[in-house]
Amino acid sequence: MVTAILAVLVKVILGLAGMGIVVLVHELGHFTAARLLGIEVEAFSLGWGRPLLRKKMGGVEYRIGILPLGGYCKLKGEAEYQAAISRPGAELPRTPGTFFGAKPWRRIIVSAAGPLFNVVFAALVFMFIWGSGFEIRSLDNRIVLASDINPEEQYPADEAGLKTGDRIVEIAGRPITNYRDIQEAIAPRGDIPTRVKAERLGAVLETELVPRIDKSSGAGKLGVYYWADPVIASVKPGSPAQRGGLEKGDLIRAVNGGELPYTVALFPLLRDKPPLLTIEYLRGGIAHNETLELSYDSSGAADIGIEFETISYPVQGLPPHRAVLKGLGETWNTLTLSLRSLALLFKGIDLTQAVSGPVRITYMVGDVAAEGFGQGLREGLISMGNFLALISIALCIMNLLPIPVLDGGMIALFILEGIMRRPIKAKTIYIFQTVGAVVIFGLMIFAVFGDILFLAGRR
Repeated sequence: MVTAILAVLVKVILGLAGMGIVVLVHELGHFTAARLLGIEVEAFSLGWGRPLLRKKMGGVEYRIGILPLGGYCKLKGEAEYQAAISRPGAELPRTPGTFFGAKPWRRIIVSAAGPLFNVVFAALVFMFIWGSGFEIRSLDNRIVLASDINPEEQYPADEAGLKTGDRIVEIAGRPITNYRDIQEAIAPRGDIPTRVKAERLGAVLETELVPRIDKSSGAGKLGVYYWADPVIASVKPGSPAQRGGLEKGDLIRAVNGGELPYTVALFPLLRDKPPLLTIEYLRGGIAHNETLELSYDSSGAADIGIEFETISYPVQGLPPHRAVLKGLGETWNTLTLSLRSLALLFKGIDLTQAVSGPVRITYMVGDVAAEGFGQGLREGLISMGNFLALISIALCIMNLLPIPVLDGGMIALFILEGIMRRPIKAKTIYIFQTVGAVVIFGLMIFAVFGDILFLAGRR
């Protein structure tokens, strides 16, 4: 019990630290642009709420807030703005050095600098990862049809004539060497006709299919699982598997009398929540039988305590110039994929599953980081860095949406002011921001509700 609590605490701390880095980078963009353009910064804070620490340097008060998730950059002119709101028809004072006293183009740059810094941060992280090299833990590119596990449903892979045991070698011209390659190639291609090449008994089969959009995530769905031999990689202490005497290296041949040719064949055997699981396995060429007593959590999942073997694919570090190009390319690909994913929100996907709020994002950052650091310091830094880069790009896109209160909404307002060639009334800005605040608050409530459902399902 204590170990489980400590594990959760570590994930929370790592998650908050990771989100703090992304927010710090964003606010640092606003801070840097404001200073360069002659707009005074009154305070720069990492975290919200009452400051735990504060120190004034160079005319700026640096703070660390009591709430570690979030942060802000307070520009000069806020007090004048609040005072002008209370006066009907009042224009904002154009005091030199204040945010609203600056030319519209300067305010646009300051507003855009936060999202821009998020993209730069992501690019630098990707460059570092490709320059230092990394390891991919995945499975083979040999597939199992999802219809073999869920016979009541047909998938794009079935319609294209693929079969269990095929080895996918190319998707839309992209070479495929492992199961992760399949996921990455198919994810952005929902509803897009896609050419697929597969090997079957030494012959190459070429076919076309249209990946289905997964309603819970918005990602393209092919309808295949990975083929993995059921060789045990590890056994969880105190689990049914350990109590039954199973060990690393055991090859499971059958479960409850049914053959187990690959690991995912275990899924339908657990669908009816059997209380007992009779396992036949080989150890050192000798057959053994054990019966495991199972229990199920609130979501209906059985924790047998077995992890099966995966394959390690080492990726060597690139020379600096190639790492830079690769990092920029991955940043661009992630940006375009994120924009496409945003468009998929209007195609009927389950928003409670596809849209993550701050709680779920923080949890996922901590989960990814904890898993990476569990393999070593370098692996932890790479795993966490890669995930934070993805979130940083998502934060950039979200903030550039033309919604009041967000950077994109303010940029739209300042562009309008530039076109009109006259200052916007303080009350107009206030109403604009209030509407935005209501919209964002509503979205936040919706996202947090989805987060609660997500976390409840992981219990």
